[in-house]
Amino acid sequence: MRMGAFLICELTCIVVVCISAVAQSQGQVASATGPSSLVGDSPETTLPLAHDVSPVLRRRDIEHAMRKVADWQLARTPNLGSDWTFAVLDVGILAAADTLKAPAYRDAVFRMAQQREWRLGTRTTHADDQAVGQAYLRIFEQRKTLEMIQPARKQFDDLKQQPDDPSAPVWWWCDALFMAPPVWSGLSRVTGDRSYLDYMDREWWITSAKLYDHQEHLFFRDANYLDRKEANGKKLFWLRGNGWVLAGLARVLENMPADYPARDKYLTQYAEMAASLAALQQPDGLWRTGLLDEPAYPLPETSGSALVVYALAWGINHHCLSRAKYAPVVEKAWKGLISHIYEDGRLGSIQPIGEKPDAFRPTSSYVYGVGAFLLAGSELTRYATR
Repeated sequence: MRMGAFLICELTCIVVVCISAVAQSQGQVASATGPSSLVGDSPETTLPLAHDVSPVLRRRDIEHAMRKVADWQLARTPNLGSDWTFAVLDVGILAAADTLKAPAYRDAVFRMAQQREWRLGTRTTHADDQAVGQAYLRIFEQRKTLEMIQPARKQFDDLKQQPDDPSAPVWWWCDALFMAPPVWSGLSRVTGDRSYLDYMDREWWITSAKLYDHQEHLFFRDANYLDRKEANGKKLFWLRGNGWVLAGLARVLENMPADYPARDKYLTQYAEMAASLAALQQPDGLWRTGLLDEPAYPLPETSGSALVVYALAWGINHHCLSRAKYAPVVEKAWKGLISHIYEDGRLGSIQPIGEKPDAFRPTSSYVYGVGAFLLAGSELTRYATR
């Protein structure tokens, strides 16, 4: 059985999180490790909510909310990290840089990448340590400097020679489908080498065969949750885990050629999950950490909700989802997300690092949730201009 261990040290409401989750059965690790970083915190005090943000889906209003949240985050963490928690923020900051025409945002990610010499994490097979490659690829697309992708390419060239083992998936937890596949598919797109995409395709469906529920059209977090139930007796599906997968599908599909043989399989899974998640949206526009037992988790969760909004808006923009059916979902969800921005720009109601539904404070804010919010906002600006 894989077991996770998390060490959280609190100092005056600031949590410095060192993530180290170890998978005993295969010697794998469930979450990226790295230098201690200011990943997030959960103040006990009541904070004033923002009154200068609007839920209206107008481009200027979306951009204002994005800038408010991004500026708050970068003031707290001007030196961005590269573990999985920051990798999500990094791609969100880059998306915001493009949307808001804010080169200072892009420069913050570029400094991190230069300091790391464009290297991925030290665990070569682990999805969490590959996630930062998404930021490297985005910068490479804009600057076309080969050194930006050479370390990832060399590492992946070695990995794709390793044999597959369906009984021991390399991406054994569903979060991994956001962390690694967009890097593999993105590297295939920028290099024209389809072997990276073929590797990703094999591994995606090995993981899907283990974790995808064909009745609920949702993913279990990992094999440890296949038989677990909520208090109401229903299956246990974690919002953020499914948000990772749906957003990962959107990012993979964006990288995948229209004529790729397996593309229709991805589109089918994407449409199935989109329909299931849309049906589980709550009256406040957001989703709960436990998808099938909402009363047990009264507080809405914004990181998973933002990932869902990003993926659904992407589907509308790319004509993979019906605008008539899904526009009300994303519009209601954006209104819900905006309601959790605080006066100083903090985005709250983000579940701390974990692997299952759990309780948290309304003020809880973590970098990966901010990254997801910025991805959602960037995609919605394209939606709003249509």
